[in-house]
Amino acid sequence: MRKLALMAAVCALFFSGCATSRITNLTPTRQPRQASGVYPVEFVWDTQQQSLIEGSLKPVVVIGYEQYPMRPALNIANRFEAVIPVPADKNFTVYHFKVDYLYRGYGSPKQDSKLSPSYRMDIVDK
Repeated sequence: MRKLALMAAVCALFFSGCATSRITNLTPTRQPRQASGVYPVEFVWDTQQQSLIEGSLKPVVVIGYEQYPMRPALNIANRFEAVIPVPADKNFTVYHFKVDYLYRGYGSPKQDSKLSPSYRMDIVDK
């Protein structure tokens, strides 16, 4: 019985390590105030998940209940960017990234998503 439990634990560790995905925020934590009121954000998507369906990533930036779609960065693989609004009367915003994607499951594609931690961007006067 102990051997079976040990084997199950080793398999769980092995398979969880094979399907890791990570969102790395590339956005500066401080940005100078812009007259336009919009600010760039970007992240890199790293994954070892072999079952991921290429081209199925749908990343967004989430601020409160609002979602802003992201687009792939030009000529850079797995990097996504967007601009987000920050009202002129605010000195910071809190946001996170969400990536919806499809992966090959038994029989048909399955849907999953990955959330980043929350990040704070301070807006500073020039």
